[in-house]
Amino acid sequence: MASLPVQALPASKRLDEPPPAHTRIGPVILSVANISLDFGGVRAISDVSFDVREHEVLAIIGPNGAGKSSMLNVINGVYHAQQGRIRFKDREFAAMQPHRAAAMGIARTFQNLALFKGMSVLDNIMTGRNMKMRTGILAQALRVGPAEREEMRHREVVEHIIDFLEIQAYRKTPVGRLAYGLQKRVDLGRALALEPEVLLLDEPMAGMNVEEKQDMCRFILDVNEQYGTTIVLIEHDMGVVMDISDRIVVLDYGRKIGDGTPGEVRGNRAVIDAYLGATH
Repeated sequence: MASLPVQALPASKRLDEPPPAHTRIGPVILSVANISLDFGGVRAISDVSFDVREHEVLAIIGPNGAGKSSMLNVINGVYHAQQGRIRFKDREFAAMQPHRAAAMGIARTFQNLALFKGMSVLDNIMTGRNMKMRTGILAQALRVGPAEREEMRHREVVEHIIDFLEIQAYRKTPVGRLAYGLQKRVDLGRALALEPEVLLLDEPMAGMNVEEKQDMCRFILDVNEQYGTTIVLIEHDMGVVMDISDRIVVLDYGRKIGDGTPGEVRGNRAVIDAYLGATH
């Protein structure tokens, strides 16, 4: 019997093939329209709308409590907004569901790492392939017949991600033994294993030193430029934001106060007063 096919994105997006040339920013792929989110009478997001275009790097910035992480949670279905709609490609939703978002090609990392600390780097990243597995759980556990061949195909993709993120030396190491910056890389690798069209990154460089931030910036830009993956990230380091973003959305107390290129945002008086400050 022939080995089972592995569901994947089109050839230009495959993570187990050489990357194509840089893809220019395209049409709108994701829109949030008039999103409002309340928690027990406290408004976390108030009537926020913005678009995300194919292949761009969009940063969402703002002070603590501005609603940045809540917005990502609405986009991938962890939270359900009381008002507004989400449109991804040609489909519109009043509320997204996490499994639906993942199946449609939206992957997410979180501020706090949720890795399996006792499992190896390879096995942690393999968990990102679960939605693409087609054989049953029992067959996967026994690793017989088609299930074994399918797993080998998925492992090839994971091995490419490990090479891409330059963590080959740690592939069999339990994640809990790794330095924090390397654990962040594994978390990124698990999200990449889904082969997403849109990648949501919630403070991917939080807690990192300068060298680790430089490495993570390089990997994020490589994912965007080499594979054409659309990136939406939350980040507090304004140097990083200004260097790697094509466009920036600024939130303050749950409201959008800015939306534009880094240069436009840097000169926006409302953004300066609310967030950047005179020293910036």
